[in-house]
Amino acid sequence: MKKRDISQINEKIDNGEANIFTAEEFKKLIKEDNAPSFDEVDVVTTGTCGVMSGTAAILNFIVSPPGEFIKAENVYLNGVPAFAGPCPNEWLGEVDVILHGTTHSVDDVNYGGGFLLKEIMEGKSVDVRVESVDGKVIENTITCDDINRAQIIGSRMAFKNYTAFTNPGSEEVSSIFAATPLKGNLSGLTFSGCGDINPLQNDIPHNVINTGKRVLLNGAEAYILGDGTRSSPQKPNLMLSGDMTQMDPYYFGGFKTGQGGEIYNTVAIPIPVLNEEIYNNLLIQDIDVSIPVADIKGRHLPLGETNYYELWKDYDLRPKYNRQKCSSCSECEAQKVCPTNAFSQKSLDLSRCFGCGMCANFCSHDAFDMDTGSVDIKINEKDVTIPIICRQSDRLRANKLSLKLKKMIKSGEFKL
Repeated sequence: MKKRDISQINEKIDNGEANIFTAEEFKKLIKEDNAPSFDEVDVVTTGTCGVMSGTAAILNFIVSPPGEFIKAENVYLNGVPAFAGPCPNEWLGEVDVILHGTTHSVDDVNYGGGFLLKEIMEGKSVDVRVESVDGKVIENTITCDDINRAQIIGSRMAFKNYTAFTNPGSEEVSSIFAATPLKGNLSGLTFSGCGDINPLQNDIPHNVINTGKRVLLNGAEAYILGDGTRSSPQKPNLMLSGDMTQMDPYYFGGFKTGQGGEIYNTVAIPIPVLNEEIYNNLLIQDIDVSIPVADIKGRHLPLGETNYYELWKDYDLRPKYNRQKCSSCSECEAQKVCPTNAFSQKSLDLSRCFGCGMCANFCSHDAFDMDTGSVDIKINEKDVTIPIICRQSDRLRANKLSLKLKKMIKSGEFKL
């Protein structure tokens, strides 16, 4: 079996001779029957982007001069509860907090940790309220510049396996797996996962994606801490950590669901092609990656199965907005259902757009042109076609971060 080591690949990178592909580029060559051989590929950069509920941030910031309060008991950032500690910072006027990406504001269930962290990284002002153990209330306003330390820890990220969901019942069901309550009678399908460009899908088992490996998390260098929670050989995921102050807010943020605000992240991981086994694992394609379809009431209620080719194909990754078709509705349905708040005041902010497809599927005036496709599946011995109405993963962001990682490796900015 042919082999090479990291030092040999790094030498080729330093000499400008390395052949580096993004997963998107590599898979395209495979589909064209023009895949480079083992000798012709040194590194493939893989990526994924999607709702990743197990995300938290550890923050430290000053809220008052020293001596004003003993220690924080309750902390709120723009109304989002954060957990004070573990360090008490007694009499220092500062707090350590752990903020969950899925924690909702006490005032608005659709605003939570994901939206808050994105706003912090965008430089926006954040209202802070600290309730101390000695009964005092301290209120202040901070920005990213006032935060001394901000570390993202993802307890389960970059899932290899997901489940798609539909609602076979007659009543709508609210779930974190749909951007709005999912209507019944198999009227729509929602799914997650970036298919054959996902890092863990390209490295089965973990040959090179392992503890201590450097990756990109939301555009910043981060590290794999090990396997994530609920990880298994059949359904692996990763625990990652990186400096939030170095991250690009384009790659993460809030995502509204039927159960309130969630958080999405983007991960890119390089796969050095050290041997033929690693190379062969990279040959997997969307059509080879199956995904179960289940009842929205639970993953334990399988209905059928499809694959990521059927979910992604060549469908549109972003909507085209026609302002001329936009009517003055008393309540804009597209604005209401947009999970990332990318559409408002008759304007589509593509930098915030997730490509979920909700606007195109819910606008009653067809102001959004976007083909999100459908899935043909057999349920209870009947052939049914279910339109894809919501994606909770974003291939465009995943591909962009994979491309960024490729450029960083070639320039020497990111070392293998």
